[in-house]
Parts: sequence; C-alpha cells; structure tokens
Amino acid sequence: MLRSATLRVTRPRVAVLGAVHAHPHADTETIIGAVRAELPAVSHQAVYDSLHALTGAGLLRRIQPAGSVARYETRIADNHHHLVCRSCGTVVDVDCAIGEAPCLTASDDHGFVIDQAEVTYWGTCPSCTAAAQSA
Repeated sequence: MLRSATLRVTRPRVAVLGAVHAHPHADTETIIGAVRAELPAVSHQAVYDSLHALTGAGLLRRIQPAGSVARYETRIADNHHHLVCRSCGTVVDVDCAIGEAPCLTASDDHGFVIDQAEVTYWGTCPSCTAAAQSA
C-alpha cells in the first residue's frame, strides 16, 4: 500500500496505518499511544510526519468536526459522512443519503468539478442520551 502510493515503507508509517485502522476517528494523541505500544521509542514528530505523509498520499483521511481536534480514518475510497455526539465527541461513519438528496447538489457549482460533499450530522449518541435520561 505504501509503495503503491510512492512512499517509503518505514516502521512508523506501518504502525500509524495499523493504529488508525484499529482506532477509526482517533485523534493524534490516541494514535501516538497506539503506535508507542508497538514502537515504544517512536517520537511525536515521527507520528505527526507519518500522519501528514499518509494523508497527503491519500491513504488516510483527516477530518476535523467543528470544535474538535483533528481525527484520522482509513475509510477514504468513498464519499461518506459522519455523525458526531455533541456530548462525548464520539464520531461514527454514515453512508451517503440514498435517493433524492438535494442538499448534496450545489445550487451553483461556480464552474467547479465537484467530486465530494462533506456532511456532518450532530446529535447525542445512545450512551449519552441514556445517561441524561437516568440523571
């Protein structure tokens, strides 16, 4: 995968890919912790550099819901969206709307060739809803 993206195969890059695959929508600190479980001596900078290179090569997707830190995911080959819990910050994938979806078609494309629409749904996850109801 790295070679096909013309990236050198390094232990930090392989570990970062594995960490993001194991922890979808993880923030940088979570990824650093997961990588350090495999490579204890890896530096913060090596993880940041790997995230930057892998995102630039299209092997990872960086998302940053409003008011949140950047998060990373390996689901890159489709145009999916996200649900974000306003309470705990949990992020989950949502497939694109099926059928008529007028909000995904720009009213005026201004000459752009549109290849992706980014939609973020906000709400409260089932765990936070249950906790609020029992409080």
